[in-house]
Amino acid sequence: MTKGNSKLDFLAAISGLMIALQARANGELSYRMGNPIEAALVSFGSGLILITFISIFTPSIRNGMQNLKGAVRSKEIPVWTLFAGMLGGSFVAVQTQIVPIIGVAIYSVASIAGQTAASLMVDRIGLTGGGKKPITIRRLTAAGVTVLAVLISVSDRIEADNFSLFAVAFGCFAGCIVGVQRALNGQINESTRQSFATSWLNFIMGTTFLVIFLAIGVFINRTELVALPSGPWWMYMGGTIGVIYIAFTSTIVQHLGVLTFTLISVGGQLVGSLLIDFYSPTQGVQISAYLVTGIVMTYIGIIVGGVGSLPRRKLKKQL
Repeated sequence: MTKGNSKLDFLAAISGLMIALQARANGELSYRMGNPIEAALVSFGSGLILITFISIFTPSIRNGMQNLKGAVRSKEIPVWTLFAGMLGGSFVAVQTQIVPIIGVAIYSVASIAGQTAASLMVDRIGLTGGGKKPITIRRLTAAGVTVLAVLISVSDRIEADNFSLFAVAFGCFAGCIVGVQRALNGQINESTRQSFATSWLNFIMGTTFLVIFLAIGVFINRTELVALPSGPWWMYMGGTIGVIYIAFTSTIVQHLGVLTFTLISVGGQLVGSLLIDFYSPTQGVQISAYLVTGIVMTYIGIIVGGVGSLPRRKLKKQL
């Protein structure tokens, strides 16, 4: 392994850690605000402000948006795919709700299982725009392993009074949302040819969705706005971490390839989530042998699914 590749591998692992850090930050903000939807809006909105500021000084991002506008006008891409960012807003809303309940590690295992399962459906119906792909035994096995990993991770806590199996299931659902969103973003990115332009659209749509959702909640008296709470500075970094993650992935994937990046970044996310729950856990969260076993199984599932989804020729190049 060359020194250059070592640096890229390290950055890929850090990008995975960022996902875990974002979940912890958003979860802390939600816990202190007592309003998960408003917390999600603060996180998503701050990311929108940052990426909009970057776009002002980056012509290529604005050109990407013009490319997308042309693709929509010529009907190269369906208009409804532009709403993928609303799925991102939904994902963050779910994340802020359940991380304070089950912790970052179990949430990571559950969401990765959801992503793995959703990828089967997404590829089967050809939602990525690259045509339909068959569901192979290897990928089906990988999805089964990750789902089993979720059950093992929580098996020692199911009967605990402060544990919510519904929250874990919701974590899997959040992962499914991400799986579909990534597929739609793949189509959008083919039109923008600029990952930051795709992300800018996602932040715009996600923030808009959360504003509307929160406004409806206030209007029907199901929720109320609260002032931004005091607390550790890092709990307001969720949106910023998201933008930085985009910068990392858009650069690193080009050099490492999708398989290598996925394996390393997911490893970084799982190990990072475990360390976060060990050193800075949410209330009632504890590390157990079951959770560690579930994390190991999740990674095995990702390896099986990732390796099995690549053509043999490309796989040799990656490994």
